[in-house]
Amino acid sequence: MRPILRHPRPLRSRTGAVALLAAAAVLFSGCATGAEPADSPPAAVEQTASVQGIEPTSGSLVSGGIVTITGENLSDVTRVTFAGVGATDVTVVSDTQVTAAVPVAAEYVPTIEDVHVYADTVEVASAAPLTYERAVLTPVDAQLQYAFQHWSTDTYNLATYGEFNSVGGDCMNFVSQTLIARGIAQTSGWNFTSPTKYSGSWIYTPSFENYLLASPELGFTRLTVDQRDQVEVGDIVVFDWNDNDSADHIQIVSDIRVVDGVQQILMVGHNLDSNWRDFDTTITVDHPGALAWFWKVP
Repeated sequence: MRPILRHPRPLRSRTGAVALLAAAAVLFSGCATGAEPADSPPAAVEQTASVQGIEPTSGSLVSGGIVTITGENLSDVTRVTFAGVGATDVTVVSDTQVTAAVPVAAEYVPTIEDVHVYADTVEVASAAPLTYERAVLTPVDAQLQYAFQHWSTDTYNLATYGEFNSVGGDCMNFVSQTLIARGIAQTSGWNFTSPTKYSGSWIYTPSFENYLLASPELGFTRLTVDQRDQVEVGDIVVFDWNDNDSADHIQIVSDIRVVDGVQQILMVGHNLDSNWRDFDTTITVDHPGALAWFWKVP
């Protein structure tokens, strides 16, 4: 019997098998021990602004002072409103605190105003509704409250003071009334008993001007237009329409604002009956070339 001869497997075939086994080993080894992919960074959490409270919660009609608003993530606050009127100055003190200068009360009426806080045009959420109570706390409050109650023709205080349009105008009579409301005492040189009994200085602007000039002990201080930065709400504005050294008209300062960096003085008074009459428009557009000055009221 012949022996069976076994031919050796070609080398190429054996080499391929080894390579296949090696590749499989690498593949399965990689699934078990290969480097893990790096973790993705966590998504940034948006910090939402919120208001917790306001202090103090009340103030006067003319000057509510400075309030402090507290909360979280307040660094983007740009505006604070009181009954829809913007605070005159808003300052971000920190991420948790903002201060705001309270504007004059709307129409000088004692009331409870809604307060809103904004980051640009977006209102900042509040834990509870914010309010600010306005009250008559100072003599100037009483003066402006009275002025806004009686500035228009249909609300003149005729029963007490009458009106003097038939003898030159009612502007001085009205200013005198507001000074009484402020607590300024009558004197022998400036007084009113009835619509038929009064001093000339009570109803005539030139006479009142002379009365103040002759009575420095009263504490009124005359200011020029160049000193307008010293003027405050409740002070007096006098006009000489014709530049003839004789006072023609008088009003009370009802507000002082800053618009685009420029001071704006507004006035309340009779003839022309108005509550927010613009001072600069009055001496440039209404009466070009008119002279004006102020009296600070003590």
